[in-house]
Amino acid sequence: MSEDWYRLDNVAKVFLAVHTKRDPRVMRISCSLSEKIDEEKLQSALETTISSRPEFQVRIRRGFFWHYMEQTDIMPVVTEENDRVCPILYGKNYKGTLHYKVTYYNNKINLDIFHALSDGTGALTFIKLIVLNYLKLTHPEDMAEVSFTDGASTDDRNRNSFEQFYDNADGPLPKTILNKKSKAYHIQGRKFPYDQLQFFEIHLEAQTMLKRAKAIGVSLTSYMGAELMMAIHRDRAAMLRTKPITISLPVNLRNYFPSETMRNFFNSVDVTHIFDGSETVEMLAKEFDEKLKASIEPTLIQKQMNRYESIERLFFTRMVPLAIKQPVVRMFSKKESKTVTAVLSNLGNQKLPEKMAKYVTGFADYCSTEQLFITVTTYGNDMVIGVASAYSGTGVLRKLIKALKEEDSEITVYASEVIR
Repeated sequence: MSEDWYRLDNVAKVFLAVHTKRDPRVMRISCSLSEKIDEEKLQSALETTISSRPEFQVRIRRGFFWHYMEQTDIMPVVTEENDRVCPILYGKNYKGTLHYKVTYYNNKINLDIFHALSDGTGALTFIKLIVLNYLKLTHPEDMAEVSFTDGASTDDRNRNSFEQFYDNADGPLPKTILNKKSKAYHIQGRKFPYDQLQFFEIHLEAQTMLKRAKAIGVSLTSYMGAELMMAIHRDRAAMLRTKPITISLPVNLRNYFPSETMRNFFNSVDVTHIFDGSETVEMLAKEFDEKLKASIEPTLIQKQMNRYESIERLFFTRMVPLAIKQPVVRMFSKKESKTVTAVLSNLGNQKLPEKMAKYVTGFADYCSTEQLFITVTTYGNDMVIGVASAYSGTGVLRKLIKALKEEDSEITVYASEVIR
């Protein structure tokens, strides 16, 4: 084994065990510019970026007990977009390749990345650096002094922060590890054949949505979560309306711990509601906000992180061969998926240096899924909802758009071609 290797974080290990053809556990971050992309300059910008940020220049190897990542000299090659959104980037047919790719189309730069390498925060940092280096080539006089400086070393950015901030105050295996969750309602309807997904990009006025959330007295995430719950509820059959709807929300742990890692560092929390027919969006949003705030209380976040890290530290877990571990992880992951209706991830308001911002017109992101995965990204007054759906029906989405449009927001919707 090369000296340039490191162990995976516990989230990456799950992704490696549960990825499928439909859900290859890949996310896409896109950045749109005010001008068409020059392929040659984008290639140069990418090479400049990885020379200073080599964290993603790795190949995932299979060990006897765990997978691990190994540094590689394979160089990424920029191409014009010609594949599905969130393509497969890891598997037996993808040996000898990197686990991310950079493509472009017209004025848009895309970064597709296997989720085992990083989370949304790390991927956003990566594409922003690529865009910055690209603009330095296309507008050298204007961009010469613009930079992102965080002071982090390569070791800091490669750090396994789950391990770094693990606190075993609860003992080697906290009692909460055996917490049980109820099964949630799952959207009904046919899924696309051939493991396909469809992607939608919904543009709204951010100020309108923020004003609406503020009027109710909740966060934008809670307001969007409530609207999503209502859309799912309105779309389901009457006989299924008593089943709980559960929205899973990724939580960026960098907001709780002083980490500068580019790797995965997040947990997920759930918000559940059982409808009785009396709900309004305002009532539901307030309840959603209360439940979400209770779930992300710092002591609970620490306990949740400890819970998953504790599993890894058990002697039994460490010594079981990978061939046995992975089926067990898949089994528990499948069981966990039955407790979630949909996923909602808010990556927040994206900020850029002023000189850089005038060339950037927007961001969007998506994440592959076996069900329904919705992301929210804001840039200026442009709020983008990225929807990944395994379902051929669009009932939930149409009801969500209708509800948001009633708030007097200008809405534009784009849909991807369904690619096999």
